[in-house]
Amino acid sequence: MVVEKNVSLQPYNSFGIAARAQTLVRVRSVQDLQALRADPVLGRRPVFVLGGGSNVVLTGDVERVVLKMEIRGRRLVQEGARAWTIEVGAGESWHETVAWTLAQGWPGLENLALIPGTVGAAPVQNIGAYGVELQDRFESLDGFDLATGETFTLDAAQCAFGYRDSVFKHAPALPGAPGSAPRGMGLAGRAIITHVRLRLPRPWVPQLGYLDLERKRAEAGVAHPSAQQIFDWVCEIRRAKLPDPDTLGNAGSFFKNPTVTPEQCQDIIAREPRIVHYPMPDGSVKLAAGWLIDACGWKGKTVGRAGVYDKQALVLVNRGTPEDSVTGGEVMTLAKAIQTSVYERFGIRLEPEPVVV
Repeated sequence: MVVEKNVSLQPYNSFGIAARAQTLVRVRSVQDLQALRADPVLGRRPVFVLGGGSNVVLTGDVERVVLKMEIRGRRLVQEGARAWTIEVGAGESWHETVAWTLAQGWPGLENLALIPGTVGAAPVQNIGAYGVELQDRFESLDGFDLATGETFTLDAAQCAFGYRDSVFKHAPALPGAPGSAPRGMGLAGRAIITHVRLRLPRPWVPQLGYLDLERKRAEAGVAHPSAQQIFDWVCEIRRAKLPDPDTLGNAGSFFKNPTVTPEQCQDIIAREPRIVHYPMPDGSVKLAAGWLIDACGWKGKTVGRAGVYDKQALVLVNRGTPEDSVTGGEVMTLAKAIQTSVYERFGIRLEPEPVVV
């Protein structure tokens, strides 16, 4: 277990916000987590798990013990007639893992290319893009329970996946009144994901339901694209729409796409005929948060050193410099102003995606 003091977190969050960790522990194995829990001082302190830092807004120095997840390793667990099953360490890059699976001849993750962050963070957020969500390719995961010191395995049902949601985003259950069930559920702050297993179905079936992908296919004149072609198209689309965190700090899509009832959607369409919306399998309708924000006039606007990306209103960016970076407070001030605008015009409350610390 490697323990460091007073560590700058600016290189470890994609927004490039300047903040420091009082204590940072580099977790490279389950044994490191066991040693942390056994430590008479560190084992008693609350923790903050940090993967790739691509989905976090730091509003100040972090007093909690920062667990920098660096568990590596990728391997094929099983190859069957109906699927390939792979296991990946929580500290591996998600995008590099997608590229690795294709290099091995195991398609299925190509629609999720270029999503920033680590593999261990993917189930927490139930990441998704271009018609595929993590839960569609999820087999199981291994984790470590900080409360008991035990390891555990969860399947998809136990992870309670939802739209950008899972059991890992909710607080642990609280004791109820005598004789009653606990109140609430969740594993946030208690469970540490160490390994993730993904199931890549055979035979492979391309997922081309999104308009941007259909346009790419038509432009290329390819009737039956390969997984590698879809991977390349997704990368091109994302690079055209989203800023590279290495050159312009950001946390990707800042707000979740809200869902409304068909009746609510019809009411909005009556006032805003051009609103971008998508029918969902459960009968609800998903609205494009980026369109709502753009309609309120926020695209390209800047407040302090926080700004709205001029090519995609769903992305908030760092307009400062490494020496004079945006603060988490500025980011959240801008985010709240956007939320107010959207609510006042459409009656819809946008929910931020990133974790605010």
